[in-house]
Amino acid sequence: MRHKRRGRKLGVTTKHRKAMFRNMVTDLFRFDRIKTTDMKAKELRRIAEKMITLAKEGTLHKRRQAAAYIKDKEVLQKLFSEIAEKFKDRPGGYTRIIKLGFRKGDNSPISLIELVEEDYKPSKKKKKTAPKKQKPKAAEKGEVSEPKAKSSKKESAEELGLIEEEKAAAAATVAAEEAAETAEATETQAQEAAAEEAPTLEAKETAPVGEAEPAEEKAEAKADEKSESKEEAQAPEAKEEVEEQTETEAKDSAPAEDAKAAQETEGEAKEEKVEAKTEAEAAPEAGPETEKAETEAKEAAPAEEAEEAPEAKAEETAPEAEEQKEEKKED
Repeated sequence: MRHKRRGRKLGVTTKHRKAMFRNMVTDLFRFDRIKTTDMKAKELRRIAEKMITLAKEGTLHKRRQAAAYIKDKEVLQKLFSEIAEKFKDRPGGYTRIIKLGFRKGDNSPISLIELVEEDYKPSKKKKKTAPKKQKPKAAEKGEVSEPKAKSSKKESAEELGLIEEEKAAAAATVAAEEAAETAEATETQAQEAAAEEAPTLEAKETAPVGEAEPAEEKAEAKADEKSESKEEAQAPEAKEEVEEQTETEAKDSAPAEDAKAAQETEGEAKEEKVEAKTEAEAAPEAGPETEKAETEAKEAAPAEEAEEAPEAKAEETAPEAEEQKEEKKED
């Protein structure tokens, strides 16, 4: 039996084994991870964590102890400056082993050993409170302490919480019964109110028709009176509007008639002049007689115009006189 025989021989000599692990630890601290077999990784973890604990103390003596195992000065400096600072708050467990499967050829299990990179977050431990000591009750004088009887069914049910459940169920049933009672009461009240309203509705429906007809006739008479009053109120306004329209139409038509009369008179004068010219051209040798006729025609033209002018003025003043008469009548 292998009592107190720690470590793995790994099928090599002691010198070979020491040199191999020295090189493996150096490479682990240099590259932060290496890949090897499971047995070598588990054995390497023991040595690497011892070196990290020596670096965390940081004394000269610990540095010399680490230097006796790690021969590379750069790796030793990295161990004491970087790795020790990273794991200063972590209480052990500096490495991690991850199994990768089996190697081709000899089918030996392969693992990856690496340094832990996560920051350490210490968990808060809960303080254990000491249980309170119960003081034993002093036995009364003259009484002998008797052993406690076994708990009854009721006490056991209380401990299990069955009685509380029964109480809750009973309270729920009581609440349901009360709700049903309130619902029934509301229904009965609604039925009573409907029964009270029914006779009044029947009385209204069965009222004699003769009483209803006069009311309808009164309502129609009132509506007719209102419509007549509205028409009477609107009648003066309609009359005024009609009169205003007739006045505007008369004013618009008067200038047009005057212009037509003036055009007619001008046309007649032009025709007379044209006739006179044609006569003069037709009889150039008429002599003094023709000249007398022309002078007489010229004298007659102004006289005719003078006779027509009062008639035109009378026609122009006629609409104005009619408007004045209408205004007097309205006043």
